[in-house]
Amino acid sequence: MNLAVVGVPSSAGARSVGQEKAPAVLRGAGLVEKLGEAGHEVIDYGDAESFCFIRDAHNPKAQNKFAVMKVCRHLADKVERALQDGFNPIVLGGDCTIAIGSLTGIVNIFPNVGLLYFDGDADLNTPETTTTGILDGMVVAHIIGRGVRELSHLAGRYPILREEDIVLFGLNLASGYVDAPEIEFLKSSPIVRFSTKRIRDAGVESAARQAFDSLKFKAEKIFVHFDVDVIDVSDMPAADVPHQGGLSFDEAARALKIFAQSEGFLGMEITEFNADKDLHRRLATKMTELVASSLG
Repeated sequence: MNLAVVGVPSSAGARSVGQEKAPAVLRGAGLVEKLGEAGHEVIDYGDAESFCFIRDAHNPKAQNKFAVMKVCRHLADKVERALQDGFNPIVLGGDCTIAIGSLTGIVNIFPNVGLLYFDGDADLNTPETTTTGILDGMVVAHIIGRGVRELSHLAGRYPILREEDIVLFGLNLASGYVDAPEIEFLKSSPIVRFSTKRIRDAGVESAARQAFDSLKFKAEKIFVHFDVDVIDVSDMPAADVPHQGGLSFDEAARALKIFAQSEGFLGMEITEFNADKDLHRRLATKMTELVASSLG
């Protein structure tokens, strides 16, 4: 493939600092070089807007919403340019709100796109339901047209994606981070869900193919959002909010390989890796190897 690496050194939508350092750390661990060694043509498009998390007393229910909007607009421009140049975007985050920016850029080139949201959480809270005001817990809500206007209307169309164009893969209900309003919303939503239990019951590879195929029949291209908190804390303590009861590192790697090597795969983003929790860069090295190997 022709791959465009884009960094997003931002923790604007997070609850603490550390994620803004992830793009530099993953590059430093040799990600760009490993992708090239795997046989891909790789161009590094540099970084989108940078922002370090601060408490936003002026927007307690949507903290740093204007910074998130600025970051996402800059990222959207880079992703759109990469696609116009014929490259598949590999986006290095950064917190989960970068998905809004990635998709804003994508839908201008590929209007018929599906989102495979490989994440331990549903991210379906809104400013009305949130208990924290942290926007990385509201990402999918904004993509489907809910939440604050500045983010839900960021793309040239509204909503950015329909609910039926999204699959949640790796949903970890046992972690305690999926809130009651999110669970209630999903009861009547056409968003397809693959919980950790469903994945293991079906087998990782089989579940991954089912998830990808459920979008492939509706979408021309499929973009993968990969939040490292889908991996259990025992294997991924560097997740910004580590989750218990998640997939093992090996299970996540096997699923990601199915996604990345399937026809219709458009690109991926890696989010929620907190470099401050990986001082010896052991996990950054594992992450670069996982991403490079998944792309073949």
